[in-house]
Amino acid sequence: MSPERPPAAPRPPVARVFFALWPPAELAATLAGAAKDFAHQAGGHPSRQETLHLTLAFLGDVPISRLPELQAAAQNVRGPAFELTLDRFGLWQHNRIFWTGCTQPPPALGTLAASLMQQVQDSGFPVPDAQRPFVPHMTLVRKVARLQTPVPQCAPHQWMCREFVLVRSRVSESGADYAVLARFPLVG
Repeated sequence: MSPERPPAAPRPPVARVFFALWPPAELAATLAGAAKDFAHQAGGHPSRQETLHLTLAFLGDVPISRLPELQAAAQNVRGPAFELTLDRFGLWQHNRIFWTGCTQPPPALGTLAASLMQQVQDSGFPVPDAQRPFVPHMTLVRKVARLQTPVPQCAPHQWMCREFVLVRSRVSESGADYAVLARFPLVG
């Protein structure tokens, strides 16, 4: 007979979190319309207007007790405000995602993402995608059904990025719901 194992320690409550740029409502409405149009032609699940964002760093599950520490780490990230131009649509066939992004990402965007990733890791938070190159994009449609559907042209949409946010994600049967936990200003 084997000895009984002691019960596992209870897992602390966690929050699924990420840092992102959050578009203004008018731009989100325009992009949500493009998502619905493409999903109508190609199938799939269009992103809802209120969930559209550009991820800077995805952390996944973080103990709720450490969220203040995570916010403090992000407050140390400094960067200038910058203009972002979303001017292209794309379709990643390997993961069936229709997205929008920039032909020429502004250098300040890459610097912000790298600084944030470094600060978060230096503060003891693992970042699952830290070794992957940063590819700035906004997911518009997931689970595209008809991958042969032509990708439309994208009219340029300018967006002045003046802050980044820490977001909590809650996934349910109806999709993901997001709540902004903290905002961090970009200056200049």
